Amino acid sequence: MVRDRGVTLTQQLPPEELLVLPAPSAFSLASARLGWPLAEVECLSLHGRPLDLLNGVVAPRARLLLLSSDGTTPAAVAARLVALGYGLSRMIVLEHMGGPRERRHEATAASWADRPVANLNLIAIHCVAGVVAIVRSSVPGLPDGAFDHDGQLTKREVRAATLAALAPLPGELLWDIGAGSGAVAIEWLRAGRSVSAIAIESDRARVEMVRRNAAALGTPWLQIVDGEAPEALTGLPSPDAVFIGGGLAAPGLVDAVWGALPRGGRLVANAVTIESEALMVTLFRRLGGTLTRIAVSHVEPIGAFHAWRPLMPVTQLAVVKP
Repeated sequence: MVRDRGVTLTQQLPPEELLVLPAPSAFSLASARLGWPLAEVECLSLHGRPLDLLNGVVAPRARLLLLSSDGTTPAAVAARLVALGYGLSRMIVLEHMGGPRERRHEATAASWADRPVANLNLIAIHCVAGVVAIVRSSVPGLPDGAFDHDGQLTKREVRAATLAALAPLPGELLWDIGAGSGAVAIEWLRAGRSVSAIAIESDRARVEMVRRNAAALGTPWLQIVDGEAPEALTGLPSPDAVFIGGGLAAPGLVDAVWGALPRGGRLVANAVTIESEALMVTLFRRLGGTLTRIAVSHVEPIGAFHAWRPLMPVTQLAVVKP
């Protein structure tokens, strides 16, 4: 995620070398004018950042404060809200807050059109979901249909269990090796704004698929490495957690990952083939951790009746580096 320059400076310089002059932020000013408790509002900057970020925060009844890039941003935001099924959402644009030219515009997203707005503006949105609105929880386990994929997808129930084992924490970095559709990395990013992820995928078509999914699901800052592990791991920043969704048997992969993980880092791998499962048993004896068999069945129609249709069982290895 792109950070503000002030935050970046505080990470590089000691506090005694900085002079900070506090002032009311645009978010604070807008919150005061609208009577919205700031702690209950999602604050996001679209200044120089992709509009796709909006896809990850729009939700029924959510209140959003968005910093604009310029006067064209409100119309673009309104169009995106309509596309997501939130055309009934109330939009309030505040221009030149705190100055003599302060002005307020208000309309629904569907009726916003191209009304002129000053370049210095902030957008407030009270999200209202329409009948066909896209509703996505930030809790891991999005429906499989939320992702563009070619069959190489960690299925919903297994994905939720995988994210639980990976246990994302603030500020942590995930390596998603053999990313496929990028579902695990994307759900990791949706779990918290301060986390980051790198998706490693060697298939060019799937690389583009990961990129499309990341944009559609509001995580366009997902870093994608087009290459094959373990060679593609060289030079990457050290991860806090690693998921191996494909290529577990690649020579040197597990050793490279285990060496890159810090103490307390998590390694999670899923397998569906007997050969990969046999390798997991060997790793379990060597590294410890837990082995879990995940078996899921769904009810499907058979003529006039219904029956359970099982998915392929998945064996999961989860290890915390001591």
